[in-house]
Amino acid sequence: MPSATTPWLDDDEMQLWRAWLRVQTELPAALGRALHEDSELSLQDFETLVRLSESEEGRLRVSALAEQMHWERSRLSHHLRRMGTRGLVQKVECPEDGRGSFVVLTQAGREALEGAAPDHVRTVRRLFLDGVDADEQAVLLRVLHTVLERLAPA
Repeated sequence: MPSATTPWLDDDEMQLWRAWLRVQTELPAALGRALHEDSELSLQDFETLVRLSESEEGRLRVSALAEQMHWERSRLSHHLRRMGTRGLVQKVECPEDGRGSFVVLTQAGREALEGAAPDHVRTVRRLFLDGVDADEQAVLLRVLHTVLERLAPA
């Protein structure tokens, strides 16, 4: 029941919120399906490979990669083990401290990323960007940055 102290969503706000919930569920699922069909990579594999490819020397500490991906280390470790079995990444010990380790992008991982990227970009354009003009993109970017700022740890 609505009360005077609760700022309930009006009909337009409710439509916006429900559309957002649907997009944030359905868009990653559709991107993941297309990526897997085109390359046999999951969306999580692709993100891991992209982050490693953009890092210096194609490697990151496991803790840094977990932080960038907003994953728990244990979840990432399981995922990296599966990717390592497929030869996409390799885990190597850190010679500086002996406790930490690096995740390294392998040649096979780089080739998988380079093979998957063109189709993935076409899918992103088709599902997310096509039909959204530059002004709408700018507004959406501002809105998303506003929300992300509120989500950032203080």
